[in-house]
Amino acid sequence: MDVLTSLAVICLLALSLGALCARLRLLPLLGMLIVGILLSPYVPDGISPTLLAISGELRQVALIIILMRAGLNLNLKDVKQNGVAAALMCFVPASVEIVAYTLLGRWLLGLTYSEAAILGCVMAAVSPAVVVPRMLSLKEQKLGTDKGIPDMIMTGASADDVYTILLFTSLVAMEKGGSFSLDIAWKLPVSIVAGVGAGVGAGLLFAWFVRRVHLRDSVKVILLLSFSFLFVSLENTGLPFSGLLAVISFGASFFAAHAVCAARLSQKFSRLWVFAEILLFVLVGAQVNIGYALQNCGPIIGVLLLATAFRMGGVCLCVAGSKLNAKEKLFCAIAYMPKATVQAAIGSLPLSMGLACGETVLTAAVLGILITAPLGAFLTDLLGKRLLRREESPQAHEAISDV
Repeated sequence: MDVLTSLAVICLLALSLGALCARLRLLPLLGMLIVGILLSPYVPDGISPTLLAISGELRQVALIIILMRAGLNLNLKDVKQNGVAAALMCFVPASVEIVAYTLLGRWLLGLTYSEAAILGCVMAAVSPAVVVPRMLSLKEQKLGTDKGIPDMIMTGASADDVYTILLFTSLVAMEKGGSFSLDIAWKLPVSIVAGVGAGVGAGLLFAWFVRRVHLRDSVKVILLLSFSFLFVSLENTGLPFSGLLAVISFGASFFAAHAVCAARLSQKFSRLWVFAEILLFVLVGAQVNIGYALQNCGPIIGVLLLATAFRMGGVCLCVAGSKLNAKEKLFCAIAYMPKATVQAAIGSLPLSMGLACGETVLTAAVLGILITAPLGAFLTDLLGKRLLRREESPQAHEAISDV
């Protein structure tokens, strides 16, 4: 198939299977993933090779869109309510899971420690595609908002993604180089500081600009995307700079400076995500070697389930000393379970780079999406209403006091 035909077939099949999954009360992204597997290069006359050649860039665009949407909805004032717990949620659960993958991958999958650590960095990221919409829904329903739980989870999940991607980039560079390098080690903290600084500065300047210059919201979205693309492209220059962290910081600082406009732009990005989501999950499904996946799925699923249990323990450790009650702590652990977006975006990179662990990492990424995304989404939707308390409106408080 040529590129246009491939895009048409991808969209039609992805929307159809996605709708079918939705009717079955499953995540639509599962249908999209299946479409990618069915149209993979291992199937005759599958997706156009030209489209597959730029699939990495297309998946990165999809990741930028969902991270910008998350940033445009982050209320840092609410996150401050949970103080230390909110900060720990940004990296402790992911770190615990990476350690679990490093040990289990070495013992059960036969990987080297460095290869198992790369697998852990891919698998440890929470999915913004699954988590963000559900946390926004909880905010609309005022569930858990009195303690800032949706914002804490959304912030932690976004920072968690950037943290794991930064570690992934560093570990892949060391694996390709064959040894540990101090030049790579010092770049990690510097890239975090530089990314946050650039993103916050750009967000505040953009808010100042749009208050003084009238632009259509569609134009503002194009500008936000353009700056985000430039931020991410800076990583390719060799500078110690985190483009994805800059994207999130950009959106969050713009929300802090101009919340009304940020809310409108978030709706625009949610519409862009409809098409970006299709490309992201179809194209990662197209990378899967079905034969390899069937032969090795048993041990990989075992490692996946054990590492996820360790991750949930890490979340409980983060919120142990917080003001959350037992039910709310359990909800936080469950909400941090889904894997999808980051796994789809970077899961095939080790394979494309020629690393020996490439097939294992890609297979684990796809299995992680198939297992944890629907399970985590189902439990989050089901238990959100049962474990979180609904915040009472000021009017309700006044009515109670009058009585």
